[in-house]
Amino acid sequence: MIRPALQDGAFLEDVSGANRDDGHFRLWWLGQSGFLVQWKRRHLLLDPYLSDSLTRKYAATDKPHVRMTERVVDPARLDFIDVVTSSHNHTDHLDGETLGPLLKANPRLVMVAPDANRDFIADRLSIGRSFPVGLRDGESTTIGSFRFTAVPAKHEELSPECLGYVIECGSWRIYHSGDTLLYEGMADRLRPFAVDIALLPINGRAPERRVAGNLSGSEAAELAKAMGARMVIPCHYEMFEFNTADPAEFIRTAESIGQPYRVLRCGGRWESTALREVARQ
Repeated sequence: MIRPALQDGAFLEDVSGANRDDGHFRLWWLGQSGFLVQWKRRHLLLDPYLSDSLTRKYAATDKPHVRMTERVVDPARLDFIDVVTSSHNHTDHLDGETLGPLLKANPRLVMVAPDANRDFIADRLSIGRSFPVGLRDGESTTIGSFRFTAVPAKHEELSPECLGYVIECGSWRIYHSGDTLLYEGMADRLRPFAVDIALLPINGRAPERRVAGNLSGSEAAELAKAMGARMVIPCHYEMFEFNTADPAEFIRTAESIGQPYRVLRCGGRWESTALREVARQ
């Protein structure tokens, strides 16, 4: 099994040591589409999956979810989180065994999610329907130091139940697509945001997996280039054996078209200081 670059206590020490208000943001890849974002001493979790719930759920089925990478950290230890997102209702993006401990550790935690999913979330987490801040396509909300704008995501179909988010941290802009395929006008829709870093899935779409598909590695690199992202980080791979991808295709395409990129190890950190020498596309 793949060991994270930083895990448990070492991961928490890295997050604590990086926690400063210096005009830059930092992020850590938590595996799958999960990221921790740190900005002005505040912390945002994007679609965290920090349990083995899916491995247990599908263990005795014909679609086992065999984990490839060890968990970065117990969610109960993340007692400094201000905001958490869910892009859609699939368990690796809305996990009760991750979010339950997070809510206990962070009583004032705020969740951002598609407005269409509020009843589902209330049922899954056994909380009030008013808990998630619900967004529709094009709507924005500001929570503490973070501003969120909802954009469409095509998880097989365009649906109000699936969204991506452009997150503003001061003048910085992060695009977290959630699970998505390409759709007509996608790059045009995203270009005006002047995204600094795009967080995009690369596991592709294979019908034999019998799960909704995502961008391939080459599509992710090409979308980042087309939307003008200054940097792109791939995600949604090396979590489950049946639904993963080699980032080599992503790397080859990004290099061939001149798209700046960074491939993180799970548990690894990236920070916006890396953009000092990267020109806008």
